Amino acid sequence: MLSPLSLSPSFGFGDRLGLATPGHIAAVRDTRFAPIFAQQSVRENARTGRTPQQVMDDATRAVDAAKWDAPWGADADHLKTVDDLPSFVEAGYTFFTVDPGEHVENAADTDSVDVLKKKVSGSEWDELPALYLHDHGEHAWGSFEDESLLRAVVKYGKAIKHASTMFKRLSELSPRRLGEGQAEGFDFEVSVDETDSPTTPLEHFFIANELTRLGVRFTSLAPRFIGRFEKGVDYIGDLDALDAEFAKHAAVTAHFGTYKLSLHSGSDKFSVYPLIVKHWGERIHVKTAGTSYLEALRVLAKHEPDLFVKIYSLGCERYEIDKKTYHVSADLNLLPQTDHLPSLLDDFHAREVLHVTFGSALAQFGEELKASLRKHADAYYEGLKTHFGRHLDGLK
Repeated sequence: MLSPLSLSPSFGFGDRLGLATPGHIAAVRDTRFAPIFAQQSVRENARTGRTPQQVMDDATRAVDAAKWDAPWGADADHLKTVDDLPSFVEAGYTFFTVDPGEHVENAADTDSVDVLKKKVSGSEWDELPALYLHDHGEHAWGSFEDESLLRAVVKYGKAIKHASTMFKRLSELSPRRLGEGQAEGFDFEVSVDETDSPTTPLEHFFIANELTRLGVRFTSLAPRFIGRFEKGVDYIGDLDALDAEFAKHAAVTAHFGTYKLSLHSGSDKFSVYPLIVKHWGERIHVKTAGTSYLEALRVLAKHEPDLFVKIYSLGCERYEIDKKTYHVSADLNLLPQTDHLPSLLDDFHAREVLHVTFGSALAQFGEELKASLRKHADAYYEGLKTHFGRHLDGLK
């Protein structure tokens, strides 16, 4: 049943080709996670040439064919403007991820106090100290001082207001609005993960508290965590430091008790999953996207190597252009040759290059790629089941 998933532990399966849902269903059966089978961002739709309705239809057909009878969701991912909302609402999406990252002031981490005071003008600064400097005392994650509050307001104030505007507009558009005092008929996530500057636990508290104060009923929040959560590869950074940071963010979440933490770029972060289980418990949403596409390419590398080599060569040509809207660090000079297929799909640099050049690959080879996957459907579904089984086993 397509429905909001609320605070249930959930897992998002991105499907750029419209063919992966049977494998996703096989992987998620008998786990603790409520699945999101239709998940696509505006950015991804633009690069794949699909509409929100097509993404929904592809997922629904697979759900019906598999006779899946448990709740499942559909995520309109990384929505940036109110104009992004209507097509997803009309297609029946149940989960809306708002990305106000363009309104985050990353320079607030290093601006002088004088500069911050100039930037804070017009942001209701006069009333905020009374809310944050006297009433909240010491917490496990620290406490506000004048300067830390000033930086939080400048850094996230405009982003919070934009998220509130998006929520209000979505509430007006949604045909699933409920009665006064009841939860919204959709899941609402605020994501600030695609920014340059990490979100401190204290800033997390500020974001959650301000959203709540503004009447935004959000199901999940995706902070920008320390280290690098790049596309299609494992975590890059100090796991001990991340362990300590996760504990603090979990404490903030527990303080409010009304939402769950969301991990974006959750694909293949196998070293991080034990820390999520340790600290986040049931209040968890993990979002994946391009790893299903990479598993499709693994099938090609094994069964249709000539097509794979064409896609790989195109990826090398397009990487420097296509990577601009993604957090990746692959080096073209370190790319492996195509002598050892399909193990090339296990290489860090190859995975990132192929991950972010999917739009270019689909524009040139999309029909051929999909025809090959239909021909080798069993291999694709088994690969997805195994690959996501590893993800979900790590999150038990």
